[in-house]
Amino acid sequence: MEKHDFSNLSVVYVNCTLKKSPQHSHTDSLIDVSQEIMRKENVKVETIRFIDHDVASGVYPDMTEHGWDKDEWPSIFKKIINADILIVGTPIWLGEKSSEAQKLIERLYAMSGQTNDKGQYKFYGKVGGCMVTGNEDGVKHCAMGILYSLQHVGYSIPPQADCGWIGEVGPGPSYGDTEWQGEKINPPVGFKSDFTNRNTTFMTYNLLHLAAMLKANGGYPSYGNSRAQWMMASDGNLTTQSIDSHNTPSNRFKDY
Repeated sequence: MEKHDFSNLSVVYVNCTLKKSPQHSHTDSLIDVSQEIMRKENVKVETIRFIDHDVASGVYPDMTEHGWDKDEWPSIFKKIINADILIVGTPIWLGEKSSEAQKLIERLYAMSGQTNDKGQYKFYGKVGGCMVTGNEDGVKHCAMGILYSLQHVGYSIPPQADCGWIGEVGPGPSYGDTEWQGEKINPPVGFKSDFTNRNTTFMTYNLLHLAAMLKANGGYPSYGNSRAQWMMASDGNLTTQSIDSHNTPSNRFKDY
């Protein structure tokens, strides 16, 4: 099998557990599986437990300018935007991603109007994925919302960019638990799930492959997708032009 070099890549995992450190996070246990692969491939890895930080709610880049006394988001965003890959980890609560995951998405959205050196939206050339843990149901539902949001703000999503583990219906042990109702569990819950292990591995490598391809090519070409060029094409008035028989869409865009 051909060996690939991913040593010039970096990844940030944002764990959106509702548990503050040093409490054990089941989502962290699944993140560890992916991180082990990343480290084996010499990728620079960083993990942020979102709830440990004083991140304000809102959809502006810095909420201290909008009534909040403190907001750690600007410093966290620097780490996220400097990474080639973002992986969002979340537990499932009532069939949905956690409130911390929703806050993260809202803060990413706050930055989506910013542009890169090519005039493209800031997250172009970055790759995103997600990891979900919980009981009963909701892995695909949570992944659907997270991955849609990431691509909407500009992240690129490779095939099978999600993975997860869920337990049986009703109360029960969670991923990585070694004890339940006084009984020891060995190996830890979910660790031998071929489905979870396979999907986690495929997700991790698909993220690496896409990130490597984008980085090697300097991201996406700016032809046809640059906000700066769009504004320059008609002094910022292109979208206000009326469409008639002499001003068809093809004519409007021919000089873009």
